[in-house]
Amino acid sequence: MKVQLKGGEVKEYAQSMSVLEIAKDISEGLARAATAGKKDGEIVDLRTEIREDCQLEILTFEQEEGKGAFWHTSSHILAQAIKRLYPDTRLAIGPSIENGFYYDVDREIPFVAEDLEKIEAEMKKIVKENLPIRRFTKPREEAVAYFEEKGENYKIELVQDLPEGEEISFYQQGEFVDLCAGPHLMSTKAVKAVKLTSLAGAYWRGSEKNKMLTRIYGISYPKKAQLEEYLHRLEEAKKRDHRKLGKELGLFMMCEEGPGFPFFLPKGMVLKNTLLDYWRQLHKDNGYVEISTPVILSRHLWETSGHWYHYRENMYTTQIDGEDFAIKPMNCPGGMLVYKSEPRSYKDLPLRAGELGLVHRHEKSGALHGLFRVRCFTQDDAHIFMTPEQIREEIKGVVRLIDEVYSLFGFKYHIELSTRPENSMGDDRDWEIATEGLQGALDDLGRDYVINEGDGAFYGPKIDFHLEDSIGRTWQCGTIQLDMQLPQRFELEYTGADGEKHRPIMIHRVAFGSIERFIGILTEHFAGAFPTWLAPVQVRVLPISEKYVEYGRSVLEQLNRAGIRGEIDERAEKIGYKIRETQMNKVPYMLVVGAKEEEEGLVAVRSRFAGDEGQRSTEAFISGILEEIEGKIQREVQKDE
Repeated sequence: MKVQLKGGEVKEYAQSMSVLEIAKDISEGLARAATAGKKDGEIVDLRTEIREDCQLEILTFEQEEGKGAFWHTSSHILAQAIKRLYPDTRLAIGPSIENGFYYDVDREIPFVAEDLEKIEAEMKKIVKENLPIRRFTKPREEAVAYFEEKGENYKIELVQDLPEGEEISFYQQGEFVDLCAGPHLMSTKAVKAVKLTSLAGAYWRGSEKNKMLTRIYGISYPKKAQLEEYLHRLEEAKKRDHRKLGKELGLFMMCEEGPGFPFFLPKGMVLKNTLLDYWRQLHKDNGYVEISTPVILSRHLWETSGHWYHYRENMYTTQIDGEDFAIKPMNCPGGMLVYKSEPRSYKDLPLRAGELGLVHRHEKSGALHGLFRVRCFTQDDAHIFMTPEQIREEIKGVVRLIDEVYSLFGFKYHIELSTRPENSMGDDRDWEIATEGLQGALDDLGRDYVINEGDGAFYGPKIDFHLEDSIGRTWQCGTIQLDMQLPQRFELEYTGADGEKHRPIMIHRVAFGSIERFIGILTEHFAGAFPTWLAPVQVRVLPISEKYVEYGRSVLEQLNRAGIRGEIDERAEKIGYKIRETQMNKVPYMLVVGAKEEEEGLVAVRSRFAGDEGQRSTEAFISGILEEIEGKIQREVQKDE
């Protein structure tokens, strides 16, 4: 049989081989690091026998799918430790998740935070025991009987819900056996570093009609240093939490009168409007026009777009004059009507129309999270209408624009190209042209990207931008989606050079994504210490006593005239207190004024970036800060900030 490895190399074998044996044949080091395999796109166990020609990738902890197998094994170690210490506990489910794993358990005396240390210590013992992990199967009746004997009613329910004919697999490590589809590591030894992080309540199967279980969360790594780095990032993330900083810095608030609907405060509005001013100038420079479409539109429009049938549960609706209307969850259908408002020629294309549209989407209350998950937000959409021949160049233009945005804020990012999914619409040729256009644009620009087979939207392939913040977390913000279906649904046309009617191709794209969410990301990325051009307050004037307030006001007036966002602290407080509070408020610059400054027309400059920067004339300071603001220069913040 022939096994094609990632990268194209082909290995030939005369007999069947397990995934682990193939990994060993490639290299002993790879076999030691292997956590699972990927056979013809499907995640498989290291024990899986390869018996026919296939494509195979050996997964390690470095890949997301490889982490899944590692963390799934860790959840079983957690369950085993719980059963050793608290034998009467009944087990529910224990999957791997995006960051670690959890196990839902049912105990008469619910677990508390103090129990985690004891359970964690037992987990470490299990790791040291280096228990081999074995997979086996049982017929349905035997599986039910096994769990009945153990009193594991949740497992019985899971088995009974499996489809007839489904293979019922188990994994065993030492005395512990669990129902599981896998995949898992070969032994417990690889889980070198583990930490139980928190407890939560969770209804069985997510239904409030069922019993509340205890969910125990954990994280694990192959190396202790990796765990320490993760825990450091976790602590850093707590300090940077945009909900905490948003309150402290007076940016935004949430009220129970409007759950999921953020209120922006004066300083938050300065921040938001500064971002939007930048967005508008950037789009003007790149040949976009700006449009605005209504917040409420008729049911007929949403039926044409397909949202009424496929997105109805996430939409807010109302009636006007006895007719059904919906508050828009997306800007796209309104953009279609703008395009259709007048006849179009090939000479008008590409038409780049940007919109800062307020959209509303119903989210469950449990999913709401600060500015990251809200029910009302501003989407920085743009829709580009073009001919098929223009696809490649337009995609390149959008990629360059998004790169400019992320580079400005100091974000690293990686690109993923998602191709046609199984439930797609449209004919093969259209999809081929669209995918080639996206891929060709990325190749022309020399960009590295990962291909996500079958992960595109149902109406077209897409490019996603995953940015990395200052503590290593990734966020999916920018996206470029090619759409050949909405232009067809709305019967969009343009007159070609041949005088005939043609259907335009359309790009949906966002750079920031949700403006509100992007503000949350920026707040955490900068820990509230925004670059000077973006800071709600750029300069605070600090008179050292009441005698110098008048001079301080004259300095503030000069700042205001120059267009610099300034304020003055006129309180009868000690200057050290004022300085410390200004540092806590993350204001980039302080201008301290006293007798000497008033006499000589100077200001004593202190900054977030270098501390005491000495005295200079007000004019010289204004000249320097304007250069920093206009150039959107990002100065390095002192570490103690």
